[in-house]
Amino acid sequence: MAVKLGARWLKFNAVGLIGIAVQLAALSLFAKVLHWHYLIATAAAVETAVLHNFAWHEIWTWRDRRGESGTRMARILRFHLGNGLVSLLANLVFMRIFAGAFHLPLLLANLISIALAALLNFAVSEWWVFRPR
Repeated sequence: MAVKLGARWLKFNAVGLIGIAVQLAALSLFAKVLHWHYLIATAAAVETAVLHNFAWHEIWTWRDRRGESGTRMARILRFHLGNGLVSLLANLVFMRIFAGAFHLPLLLANLISIALAALLNFAVSEWWVFRPR
């Protein structure tokens, strides 16, 4: 069990690293190219990464539980309610602190925000989103 959980944690983080790149690219696009307010750009970038991460977790990280954890629609709903809300709220709060109050560069502030939410997101996925029925 611990080995399987450890392997899943590594897969989760591999997907998350790519998701970070997706989120940072989206944040750069929304904030720097399209000139959206940094909090709106952050929310849109988080949603982009959430959809990316769900797709990869579905086909790789928790592939073994797809048949056991309800329908894909149920999983994506739980993923948005769990990981999506955790990611969105954590990113908005921490971005407000790090970028808004401390005036850190947007991408650095976002990296710190992502790191602070990662462990909680794994727990939500493992024990709620992709849990066996």
